[in-house]
Formats: sequence, structure tokens, C-alpha cells
Amino acid sequence: MTYVKNRLRRTMMFVPGNNPAMIKDAGIYGADSIMLDLEDSVSLTEKDAARLLVYEAIKTVDFGGAEVVVRVNGQDTPYYDQDVKAMVKAGVDVIRLPKTESAEMIQKLVKDIEKWEDEFGIERGTIGVMAAIESAKGVLHAPEIAESSDLMMGLAVSGEDYTADMHTHRYPDGRELEFARNMVLQAARAAGVYAFDTVFSNMKDTEGFYRETNYIHELGYDGKSLVNPRQIEMVNKVFNPTKEEIEDAQNVQNAIREARAKGSGVISMNGKMVDKPVVEKANRVLETAKASHLIDEEGNYLGE
Repeated sequence: MTYVKNRLRRTMMFVPGNNPAMIKDAGIYGADSIMLDLEDSVSLTEKDAARLLVYEAIKTVDFGGAEVVVRVNGQDTPYYDQDVKAMVKAGVDVIRLPKTESAEMIQKLVKDIEKWEDEFGIERGTIGVMAAIESAKGVLHAPEIAESSDLMMGLAVSGEDYTADMHTHRYPDGRELEFARNMVLQAARAAGVYAFDTVFSNMKDTEGFYRETNYIHELGYDGKSLVNPRQIEMVNKVFNPTKEEIEDAQNVQNAIREARAKGSGVISMNGKMVDKPVVEKANRVLETAKASHLIDEEGNYLGE
């Protein structure tokens, strides 16, 4: 089985790798991706225990069909090698590298994954990689990082580390992240990989969370990193297509079928020509609608 590069990734929920209860229940909330963390959320004294816990969880826990991502410790730490070895052996879907600042760092990760795949008799290409962009250097090198490997799944902005590196901090309006968000998004789109926004940690500020999520959705991000299961439904509410958008997309596909039936190379709808970007957008809308169970396989609307 080869690694699945394209799938719905609106929500990526962080779960501390040293918390058995949270890991066990992670699959019940409906996140598209679950990110088990061996890095920042785990103290130095618990690194080995967390690695073993996450290894066993990947082998035994039902994550409800969610993609399983593990954030390993950085390549500058003594934990990195054992983290990668254990996660490859466990059969994780994606390994996320923190503090990525160059294409070479991702290429090293891929080589290390391949070494352990060969060691354990696992088919190469079954595990994806993603890069956490957490510094000015990482942001400026985002284009080459995004294109560093065929196994690259996506780039994620890490707001806290990035703003610290920039000698500032997080502000309610998000202006301090504007350049990083756009740079990472452009790099991801140019390379054909996914783009994930940073976490919003103030659970009391629901209005602020919706404002930020709407903003990154308007920019074109694929999804958002989360720290609380309550945020999953909130993100989906923003990212899921409306009934009107679904109907428009279905009309585009109907126009394509009609043009093909007539043997025409020109597709028109309501007197307007339908070009490639419109077709691609319609396909994305319907794929999201199906994955979100807003329409059935025949295209019937199932939403409220």
C-alpha cells in the first residue's frame, strides 16, 4: 500500500504523546488528521516512554479512519533517530519534522525512513513527510522545502516559534504572521502539496477563532492545526461548502457531461464558457462535500 497523498485535511489535532487517555480517545472526535506529538508536549524525562506509548497506539488504537501523523523530535536532538525508527516500524501515515529550515533536512528524513523501511521489510513510499515551518529561515526556504521530496504531504506554519524568531509575539489581528502565511501557502501551492495554518490556543475567544479560520480559508489554506476537539466542528463549519456552492459545482459537471454528449470541446453554462480553473474548483467542492457526507454518491444533498 502506497502513501495516500490526496485526502481531506481540514483539521489536524495535536495529541500529547505522553497522555494515554487522550491518545485512546483521539479517534472519536472526527478530526481528519491526528498528530501524536513526541516533541514540545513531552518533557525530556518522558521521551522514551512517550515513544513506546505512541508506537503501541499506532499498532492497536482505532483512530476512526483519521490520518495518523507523528511529530518526531528535531534532527538536532538525541531522540530523533529512535523516533523515526519506531514510527516507521509502527506503520505511521506521515512523519512531521519540526523546525524545518532546508530541503536537505527533509531529504535526510526521507533517507532515514527508507533505511528503516528496508530494515523492517516495509515497502518504500508508504510513509509521507511534512514540514513544520517555525523560523524566518524556514519561511524563506519554504519553496525548496515544499519541493524537496515526492513524499512531501504539506507545510505547516508554527506561529509561536516563528513569532519568537521574529522578535515579536501573537496578536489578535494576525498581522505578524501575514508574510509567513502567504509565503508558506504560495510554496505549497507551487509544489502541489497541502498547507496548514497554526494553532489558535485561546479556547475562550470563539469569535477570534472563527475570524482567523475564515481568514486562512479565504487565503486558500487546506486546513488548520488544533489543540482542542471542540475546534473540529468549528473548522468544518468554515471549510465545508454551502448548499449553493455544491449546486453550482454540480451544474458545472452537468455542463461538462452535456458538452461531451454533443461532442463539443466548448463547455458553457448559463451562456458563459466554463474553463479549466472553474472545473477544478467544482471538482474540489464536490470531493469535499462527499468526504464531509454533505452529499451521497449520487450527489443528493444530505446537509441540513
